[in-house]
Amino acid sequence: MPRTDIRAALDDIVFSSDLDLDKAAERHITPDFVQRIDGRTVERDAFLVNMANLREAVVSGVIEMHQELFDGDNYADHHTAAISMKDGSTLHMEVYLFAEFAADGRFRRINETTLVLEGPADAS
Repeated sequence: MPRTDIRAALDDIVFSSDLDLDKAAERHITPDFVQRIDGRTVERDAFLVNMANLREAVVSGVIEMHQELFDGDNYADHHTAAISMKDGSTLHMEVYLFAEFAADGRFRRINETTLVLEGPADAS
C-alpha cells in the first residue's frame, strides 16, 4: 500500500462526501489511530464521529501545502486549509502537524497544532 499524506487523507475523509467514511478512513488511518490536536487526545472512533459531523457542515475545502517532510515512519507538514461551510461561512486554518506512519503507510498517530485565521475560534 502506498504511503498516505494529509492532503489525500483530508480529501477522502472530509471533502469527499460521496465516499463512505469508513472506507475513506480505512485508506488513511490504522485501527489504533490516535489524534492529538491542540492538547486534546482523540481515539479513532471519536475521530470518525468528529469527521462525520464535519462532513455534514462542509461544502468543500482546499489544502495548501507549505512544507512537507517524510523521514522513515515520520511525517511533518505545515499547511493551511480553506473550508467553505454549508451555512455560507468560511474557515481558514493554519496547521503544524507531526505524524507517525504504520508499516502499511497509513497514519497511526497525528499530533497537530492549529491556528484559526478566519472563522470561529473553537473550530479546530
